[in-house]
Amino acid sequence: MEPILLTPGPEAVGKRLDAYVAEEMEGLTRSAAQRLLLQGDVTVNGVAAAKNYKLTGGETVAVTLRSPEPTEAVPQDIPLDVVYEDEDVIVVNKPVGMVVHPAPGHSDGTLVNALLYHCGESLSGIGGAIRPGIVHRIDRDTSGLIIAAKNDAAHLSLAAQLEDHSLHRVYEAVAMGRFREDRGTVDAPIARHPTDRKRMAVVPGGRRAVTHWEVLARYPGCAHIRCRLETGRTHQIRVHMAHIGHPLYGDTVYGAKRAAADMTGQCLHAVSLTFRHPRTGEEVTCTCPLPEEFQRLLEKLRRMGEI
Repeated sequence: MEPILLTPGPEAVGKRLDAYVAEEMEGLTRSAAQRLLLQGDVTVNGVAAAKNYKLTGGETVAVTLRSPEPTEAVPQDIPLDVVYEDEDVIVVNKPVGMVVHPAPGHSDGTLVNALLYHCGESLSGIGGAIRPGIVHRIDRDTSGLIIAAKNDAAHLSLAAQLEDHSLHRVYEAVAMGRFREDRGTVDAPIARHPTDRKRMAVVPGGRRAVTHWEVLARYPGCAHIRCRLETGRTHQIRVHMAHIGHPLYGDTVYGAKRAAADMTGQCLHAVSLTFRHPRTGEEVTCTCPLPEEFQRLLEKLRRMGEI
């Protein structure tokens, strides 16, 4: 859908962007405007902006309204690899190819559909009827651990942990290129790509994003790496590794030269998740093994020899 273009006049100078968008877009509440901003669907002069951006007047504000999503997800009997579960939370090892929640083009077969069948009505309602229990997401072609909340109190606790970075997520990946350093940190803001709205990019003025990485093993033309997220932006690891010249193996969206014949999508797996239990306050760490495709790729690389 083509974005709606707005040009703030002198009367809007100093006004917060979320308030301005809500006022200018008929029928749009301020909270809805904030969601659009968080999704990167509002740009100022072509760059995604924060909700508290103060208008200076004369900017070009572009607002993209996505196609309506289904109003309610339905339970589906889809097998789940449950790593941890109690009355408050459930941690699942999501397979490659599974979308987290229904969206245009993916109305069913998602993790939410499976959770509704498995948990019944025991999922938090904060995410709404289409995202019950969902606190964070991982990409469709990224596998590994994802946590969902079974009640609103648990959801609020986990969301706060995401916000203060006390919920720790660790990923393993195969990244292309020769790594000269053993470890490093990428601290670069991420927002919607200025011209390709299906992609994210490192964009000045985007939301702060921090990824810590380390090399586990080097092979000809690539390396097995571990990444720890300090923040959780959309496609963060994929964008950051491509930004420093090391796109993930098989990730054609962010720089791999071709799709991998031996891998579905990008080679990226969430291996570990640590959180404070919402009810007890105790630290819980969940882990899961690398998927078979990932393990086969590492075996192939090991036969080539480490460098």
